[in-house]
Amino acid sequence: MADRLQAAALHLLRRLRVEDEALGISAPRLSVLTVLVLAGPQRVGELAATEQVEPPTMTRLVDGLQHDGYVRRSPDPDDARAVIVEVTDRGVQALREARRRRIVTFSSMLAGLSRRDLTQLARGVEALERAMASEP
Repeated sequence: MADRLQAAALHLLRRLRVEDEALGISAPRLSVLTVLVLAGPQRVGELAATEQVEPPTMTRLVDGLQHDGYVRRSPDPDDARAVIVEVTDRGVQALREARRRRIVTFSSMLAGLSRRDLTQLARGVEALERAMASEP
């Protein structure tokens, strides 16, 4: 079951990524925006650790996001050598639009399922959420 679920999840993410690409924002950039929206402003090193990439990679991602107006850098008040990255209103709107588009696409995929299938899927999602919540 784990193998099938993992394969289905990958297939689903690939299908939904098309919506992100149509918006012109890569999945890694959207992931960084999500972290900043959910966790608040962070240093580049913190973002890199959260996203499990090297700091130079995160610097490039942040550079692109800043160039496009999705984030801004400001001096870290606790360390003059560091900067804090925070999402802009434009970044929040881009993230909301990406989410909206993915949900519309996913909803249309689910529309062909029977009520019974949808009920079973909802139970499966609940079980999956419980399993993920129990991880350290």
